[in-house]
Amino acid sequence: MPAAAAPIDQALSDDLAALARTPRLLVALDFDGTLAPEVDEPDRARALPEARRAVERLLAMPATRVALVSGRSLDDLERVSHMGSDVLLVGSHGIELRLDDPDDVITLTKHEQQSMAVLAEVLDQVAGVLDTVRIEEKPAGYALHTRLATDRHSRVAHLVALSEAQAEVEDLKVRLGKNVIEFSVRSTTKGEAVEHLRRSTRATAVLYAGDDVTDEDAFAALGPEDVGLKSGSGETIAPHRVAGPREVAAVLNLLADLRAEARPR
Repeated sequence: MPAAAAPIDQALSDDLAALARTPRLLVALDFDGTLAPEVDEPDRARALPEARRAVERLLAMPATRVALVSGRSLDDLERVSHMGSDVLLVGSHGIELRLDDPDDVITLTKHEQQSMAVLAEVLDQVAGVLDTVRIEEKPAGYALHTRLATDRHSRVAHLVALSEAQAEVEDLKVRLGKNVIEFSVRSTTKGEAVEHLRRSTRATAVLYAGDDVTDEDAFAALGPEDVGLKSGSGETIAPHRVAGPREVAAVLNLLADLRAEARPR
């Protein structure tokens, strides 16, 4: 039997109670490490059953939207999340969108396409030296994954890839995450994604939960009526923290309970 989630502290419970009364609520969630435990093979990642049930409860409530905000490509996010069409999806840190408006799409310029080709060559050379390094293609760049590499090989791969890519590609955007370094020929952040979601859903308050370095941009975009929740260890500007996905699921279920009881203001 899996271990029970740790109790939710009073400060977080109080903020969730206030959030539950907002007229139009947006619940925006990272996927890996937040809804789904981290795994060595990314294709095997799945949301915990209790997290999925909490999302379904929130989706069933009036004036409540749920979005997944991930560094994964949109196709990859759809494949591993298995969420219905009512869940809004943001992939590639905001470059790819599956929102209510089907016209939200990405189109790379000719210059960006050329930069992508050069970047692919550079990273293929790095990955070719270390068989534990994996390259993932994204709509506007590539991610170099080193989760299966030794610490030494991971450091070497990151340093070489960063040096070579920045030497060959102008205006390259770089993001450092856990066991991954991402290169993009177009700049977006999860913070920009949250603001886009806020506007498109007309949300009056937002809960954002995430576990990675890239989620700090989303936490920075939150306002005084919003709630930020860090999943797991690591430095963060989020005001609240829980141990991991099981505790995130407990928070989402409590929010669903509170929203069912509350009359949004």
